[in-house]
This record gives sequence, structure tokens and C-alpha cells, in this order.
Amino acid sequence: MYMTGFADEASPSLDIQIRVTKELGWNNIEARHVQVDNFPAANIHDISDAAFNRLADKLEAAGVRINCFGSTIGNWSQKIDEPFDRSRAEARRSIPRMQKLGVSLVRIMSFAVRDGEDQLEAERFKRVREIQRMCADAGITALHENCMNSGGMGWQFTLRLLENVPGLKLVYDTGNPVVNDDRSKPRPYPKQSSWEFYSHVREHVAYIHIKDGIYDASSQKATFTYPGEGQGDIPKIIKDLFARGYDGGISIEPHMGAVFHDPGSRHSLDALGIYVEYGRRMMQMINNIRTELHLPPCR
Repeated sequence: MYMTGFADEASPSLDIQIRVTKELGWNNIEARHVQVDNFPAANIHDISDAAFNRLADKLEAAGVRINCFGSTIGNWSQKIDEPFDRSRAEARRSIPRMQKLGVSLVRIMSFAVRDGEDQLEAERFKRVREIQRMCADAGITALHENCMNSGGMGWQFTLRLLENVPGLKLVYDTGNPVVNDDRSKPRPYPKQSSWEFYSHVREHVAYIHIKDGIYDASSQKATFTYPGEGQGDIPKIIKDLFARGYDGGISIEPHMGAVFHDPGSRHSLDALGIYVEYGRRMMQMINNIRTELHLPPCR
């Protein structure tokens, strides 16, 4: 297994993302929002060719690699009743860049949840199938995340998506169920259980995002926490993964110093420190669990 993370939660600056990665002793970054030198910041599939080429040079010089594209393909900002052009174009831009960097994983979603009960599933399945085929034909694994999208409305919806998109794999985010409505139940929707969700989809999980938090029903607000301090069932899930022989990536996404899909969020003054401390705590948890299971430590 290996450790990685959304280093844009420390800073959009590529130089700082590389710095915090090396400070943790890691050599992987899950790429999402990035600013290279004085080029405008954007998702890695949206930065200019000149900025991307500079990014590739800097990563090679630092001995750091991108292990996964945290793309915006089919994400919660894209409606299923709008044209497919944007997501198709994002996939087409991502693939050659991933091939140049030797990246084999891309995070995708299944479009925004619609108000009401009709989620236009047939169209969703059709679009995700096309994205998955585009990636597979290029030797890339598309990973669906249980985020704020139709496939993330509950474990039943994820399983239905998998049944209708052959070859699709999952990235499981431990913290998303803490804040996401369980739409398999009647209104008013309760929040999901991270362990319950994971336990039903774990056979399809190829990658893990680590996020944790506490949802306060009275205020209807979530507070994100260090791993193991919230309701994300992280120790239980990680122990089960290792007991089942999981050997893939574990990617941290603290959401404590910055939340990129929140337009009101800004990097805190200590975003770098939070990111590094989060990584260290996660490694300690992992090594404690691996010791308990008589497995070699994570390095």
C-alpha cells in the first residue's frame, strides 16, 4: 500500500504541495486544484499546456508522482439534464495528460442529485458507461466516488450504478456518508452510516479517501476532524481493508484547512500544518492497526 493525499488542501501552489508531500515522507499526490508558478490555478485537467508541462518537469525533478487525477468529471456541479459536453471534454483532456505522467487512476462521479424522485438513471448510466469505456480503452481505471452525486445517495444506488456500468470501480470516501443524506430511506432523510455503506460495497473498492467529521443534527452542520475523531468509522474500515488484503492507495482529504467545493472556504493560516499533522496521525493509525494484524508497517 502507499500513502497520498489531496495536497491542494495545504495550498494550491505546486511547490508547496511537493514540499508537504516530501515532509511526510511520501512520494505521491492526488492531483486536483493546482497552481504552477505564475500560471492561473485550476484543476489539473484544465490548466494550460504550458503549465502542465512545467508541472511534469517539477514533479520529475522532485521525485514526486501523481497517483490519481481528482477530476471534476460528472461531479456534483454538473446536472444530468444538461449537455454531456463538459464531462466528455474533461475526460478527453485528462487521458493524454494521465498517460504522459503514467497515472492509472481517475476519480469520477455520477452527476448532481436531482430534486424529487426521478434521477434519470438511464441517462446517468449511459454517460458513466461512456466515461468508463474512454478510460479503459486508454488503460486507465475510472473510480466512482460516493460523494454528492446520484451514486452517493446510499449504498443501494452505488450497487445499481455498478450493475449498469461494467468495469467501474470505486473510491470509497469515509467522510462523505457523515454529511450525505441516505435517500434509500423515507423523508426526512437521515445521514448515512460510513461503516454500513462500506460494508455493502467493499468488494468493489480499489482506492480510499480518508475524511472524518461529526454531524450535529440540531444545527444541521458538520465539523471536520482529524482521522478517528469523527463518525467516519475510519479505524474499523481500515482494519477490515487490511484484514481483507487491501494493498492500494490511501489518500487524505482533511477538509479542515480548506474545502474546495465550498465557495466560502479559504485556506486557513495553518493549512500546511493541518495537512502534515493529518497525514502523520493517519500513518500512526495505520501502523497501529497493521501491528495488531501482524502486518509490516506502512512506510
